[in-house]
Amino acid sequence: MDQAAFHLRETGHRLTRKGRELRVRVMAIPGAEDGGHAMIFGPIADGCLVRIHSRCLYGDALRSDDCDCGPELDLSMDMIQDAGCGVLVYLEQEGRGAGLVDKARGLRTSEVFGLDTFDSYERLGLCADTRSYENAARALLRLGLRSVRLLTNNPDKVRALTDLGIAVTVVPLVTRPRSERARRYLEAKRRRRGHTIPDERASWQALGSAVWRSRWRGSAPGCWWRRLLAL
Repeated sequence: MDQAAFHLRETGHRLTRKGRELRVRVMAIPGAEDGGHAMIFGPIADGCLVRIHSRCLYGDALRSDDCDCGPELDLSMDMIQDAGCGVLVYLEQEGRGAGLVDKARGLRTSEVFGLDTFDSYERLGLCADTRSYENAARALLRLGLRSVRLLTNNPDKVRALTDLGIAVTVVPLVTRPRSERARRYLEAKRRRRGHTIPDERASWQALGSAVWRSRWRGSAPGCWWRRLLAL
């Protein structure tokens, strides 16, 4: 029995969230920079919901209103619970891979100079985003998944899975910004990274109801979200 199978057999337990119970198992994902854990809820199978989530202490634990990380995680778990099964891949990728200290430096630089966090990272000599999702994709393969419904607005996550042969149906996560800073951050992710964040041409409700099956292998980054908005 490999280590992953051992973890799945030995870690199963009940989780109560928002008054409802769900069985969960845990599997470690190795990787010094892009590792973490997979949390498997209920009896998963091909086509189940999957959320790949980068750790955000501010949003996930402190419930900051300045980003969409906490709301996206909460919405993803609501949807997994409603479905009765799914996978949360939680990666230790704080600050888009820069770490908590450099993330804080970037936020301070944004405040001082009026920059978005991508420009702030560049001003500090940091890469805007160093994350890789290959370890996450390999973890899904180890779980036996060959097709998933991916809860994401990020084309890089879609590409990581499809590059390893996993069929992806994109399920956008639509959350309303809870502060002006969050609104600016969502706009920066849409403009700078091609995330499926609605702009003035698309309503939140329309985007939330759209599901686009990924067949864009080889497309340029940021192209597929425009197709989604056109649905």
